[in-house]
Amino acid sequence: MQDSQPESGLDALAAALSARIGYRLFTVLVLDRQAGLSRRFYSSEPDAYPTDGAKPIRTDSDFYAQVVELGRPRICADRSACKAAFPDHERIFALDCESAVNVPVRWDGQTIASLNLLHQAGWYREAMFSELGWYAALAIPVIQKIIHTAR
Repeated sequence: MQDSQPESGLDALAAALSARIGYRLFTVLVLDRQAGLSRRFYSSEPDAYPTDGAKPIRTDSDFYAQVVELGRPRICADRSACKAAFPDHERIFALDCESAVNVPVRWDGQTIASLNLLHQAGWYREAMFSELGWYAALAIPVIQKIIHTAR
């Protein structure tokens, strides 16, 4: 039997998030602190956001402060918030996305990845944080597989 992880785990996570929370774009970024990069390992829209993408970790960003350091989800509720938060906002808007929630995946007191869901303006609410936290917890074994395979 061939090992289909992490792909099958990420596909199952995406299906559950689509059914319960909803998104137009879903990505998983894994933090590579040694390289100073966030690496994309999953994308529901691989043409726009390929899975081989990476971007520098910006320690001066709200994302870093809230999601990485504090381990709290962050909502960008509308177009203006997305424009301020994301340098690639035009590509995001081209997918009809005008809101986002970034959910930390934590292990041993540190953020190791983020689940990033984007949708129409106003879609995400703080009332979703509890359920999103469960999905982040379920993602831990898959993220650990990615981290250990990448070494």
